[in-house]
Amino acid sequence: MNNGGENVNSQSPALWEGALEEARSLIGIELRRTNQQWNTEATLDAVRHFCWGIGDDNPLFTDPAYGQASRWNSALAPGCFLYTIDTTVVAPKLRGIQWLYGGTDFEWYEPIHHGDSFKVTAKLINAIEKTGKNASRFIIQTGEVLYTNQKGKLVCRAFGNTARTARSKASGGLKYKPRDTHRYSLEELEHIANAIETEELRGMKPRFWENVEVGTRIQPMLKGPLNITDMICWYSGAGHSYQAHRRAVMYRKRHPADSYVNPETGAQDSAARGHAEDKMAREVGMPGGYDVGPQRISWMGQLMTNWMGDDGFLQKLNVRILRPNIFGDVSWCRAQILDKYVEGGYHLVELEVWVENQLGEVTAKGQAVVSLPSKTDFS
Repeated sequence: MNNGGENVNSQSPALWEGALEEARSLIGIELRRTNQQWNTEATLDAVRHFCWGIGDDNPLFTDPAYGQASRWNSALAPGCFLYTIDTTVVAPKLRGIQWLYGGTDFEWYEPIHHGDSFKVTAKLINAIEKTGKNASRFIIQTGEVLYTNQKGKLVCRAFGNTARTARSKASGGLKYKPRDTHRYSLEELEHIANAIETEELRGMKPRFWENVEVGTRIQPMLKGPLNITDMICWYSGAGHSYQAHRRAVMYRKRHPADSYVNPETGAQDSAARGHAEDKMAREVGMPGGYDVGPQRISWMGQLMTNWMGDDGFLQKLNVRILRPNIFGDVSWCRAQILDKYVEGGYHLVELEVWVENQLGEVTAKGQAVVSLPSKTDFS
């Protein structure tokens, strides 16, 4: 292993001529999912740890007795738990080019019961080149991930989008303007505490489709201010693709472009340090230490399950990550009802969803479709 003497800039390559062709080279081929899997089964402990990692206290997901008394006759896992079965990051090739999670299009067909196990298949289906304000050139790779349970039923189809961009020191690399940690007033902190303490959890009280009014906003859900403990809890429950100790050393030996030289120690380290360390985040091109895209998307899933109650079913959640959520930021998870309709015998509600920070910036947005009970089901 090369411990020192390696120029940090040498591990910050720009996108080269032919990079797009390389990024597209494995389209249509079923890929190995090495290091993209944290769990293989929705066990009670695995589901509980995931829920705790996003601050979700819903007993439908964590209390088997409560779940047994529900319409599902079982405790469930929230749909975004599937990130722990497979990250949905399908981004082969382009060694040394940073991964930034861009968003997920989820569609669920079956509930996830405690005890369900999964087979996953993943393919790269597209790669396109784009330009932007914060990176003059980047590539978005889109993968399709299929989650099939032990009964052979397709539970979910997910399309994951991953942006591949050079780091800040490279030509055309990612460059966000550094931003200081936000300092909150006492009034702001009281407002934050009140929002968290009064978070809505519909639970066993049905939310009937007939009572939903198009155009109304639902009660927002607040996360943050984001801190390192939040990130540790997320990684503990949702998993990660990072390696430690000997596994990390051997991985970097096989894939030296995926490592980064720590300028303070001279030793190789993971570029993922940027999620927890301002200095490294700015090497990558971020404004400061930042969160993980699937974490924010899972918050939006929680917003929907909190709102719809035990008798609802989240069918679709499509969210794009627009900008970083850095340490100290709060995230207001919001939604507005766009439409309601009956399709295939289901009473459906379509919602616009978005995340807004303390500066009023929208950091993620998308749509959701929820199936709700009808009063006719209870007549």
